[in-house]
Amino acid sequence: MRTEKTVAFYTLGCKLNFTETSTIAREFIDAGFEKVDFESSPDVYVINTCSVTDAANKKCRNIVSRARRNAPSALIAVTGCYAQLKPNEIANIPGVDLVLGASEKYNILDHVRMKEQGNDRKVYSCEIDHVNEFVPSFSYGDRTRSFLKVQDGCDYSCTFCTIPLARGRSRSQSITNTIESARELVARGVREVVLSGVNIGDFGHNPNTENGVRTENFFGLIRELDKLNGIDRFRISSIEPNLLTNEIIDFVAKSERFMPHFHIPLQSGSNAILKKMRRRYLRELYAERVDKIKSLMPHCAIGVDVIVGFPGETEELFRETYDFVNGLDISYLHVFTYSERENTPAALMDDVVALSTRKERSRMLHILSDKKRRSFYREQEDTQGKVLFESKNTDGSICGFTENYVKVVTDYEKGMENSIVSVDLCKTNGEGVMTTNFNGVTSVTITSNQ
Repeated sequence: MRTEKTVAFYTLGCKLNFTETSTIAREFIDAGFEKVDFESSPDVYVINTCSVTDAANKKCRNIVSRARRNAPSALIAVTGCYAQLKPNEIANIPGVDLVLGASEKYNILDHVRMKEQGNDRKVYSCEIDHVNEFVPSFSYGDRTRSFLKVQDGCDYSCTFCTIPLARGRSRSQSITNTIESARELVARGVREVVLSGVNIGDFGHNPNTENGVRTENFFGLIRELDKLNGIDRFRISSIEPNLLTNEIIDFVAKSERFMPHFHIPLQSGSNAILKKMRRRYLRELYAERVDKIKSLMPHCAIGVDVIVGFPGETEELFRETYDFVNGLDISYLHVFTYSERENTPAALMDDVVALSTRKERSRMLHILSDKKRRSFYREQEDTQGKVLFESKNTDGSICGFTENYVKVVTDYEKGMENSIVSVDLCKTNGEGVMTTNFNGVTSVTITSNQ
């Protein structure tokens, strides 16, 4: 007979949300809960939400409905960006028991206990201006890689974005404390750490510093992390082009621990649209960053975020974006279809682009992304890569990534998990790149399906 309570988690949105969910899950486990699958009829559901697009909001409502069907008597708690922005809207979703804004995200366990004791209060939220605490978090247990939160919030005012309204101002802890968080991952046997945040290049805003004077920056952080023994690989997650300095690029090019892989949001290849978005750079700066990276690390993977269908994006301006991206030496795209968000300046702009046009432009850029990825893989032919293999898949395969983020899939052999192995990348086919010299394994497929 089961005696301990069970909890299930569902995370929507970015990797930062996943780090926070993982940290919250460990708190429940430490308190005696058993973590179970979403479909396992748990006693408690925790849903960590996103609000970048309207689709994320709709998916939250669908997940709540699924949870209620799976376990009608379960307590359902909702937190995350959507919960901060629209707490009352979420509270009105049938089945929701608790709504926790940004200030209460890490107090979910306490609120669950209070609810179980008969507390009738449902919504716990505050004005985002009052949220200034940085809570360290990291993901652990789901993959060999761990995502380490080094920064939260954003001081930028991009006209399409609700993240500052959902997460507050930019903040981080000290370099010393961040190193201590990384040491926890060393102790857990993690071999690759992905540095994550809302705007990680803005690292250094520490609310505990005297008079709020900024004395540290992201470059200083990566220099210190590079000295940390026990972590084989670090990756830098999405970093703004205006904050990706030459000294950071030079440093990564020389480092053995920081991988040749950048993800740099572009959002538009049209300067006119970039200005309407209130981005802090123009396309010329972006091109300089890509050229600098490739001049030092020709094999480096570069991912790019692009938004299509922003208000005022005419066919000519979209073509500027398409041609600009097509001319860049990049590896893949993350394409976002613009969606109107309440309380953002862009939602009030004229010259709205038709939804059908947005979808067609998104389709064109997805095709371009596939083209870029195939070209990048062809460049890997007749080279060697080191793959960090993750856990065994249910189909008997195992996958991992090279230094420059090429995904490798092969038949599982005992002992491959969490190991770094050199492979020969020999030939490109319709599925990716093949290698024929890998510890006696006949073939390893390097696939574009990431």
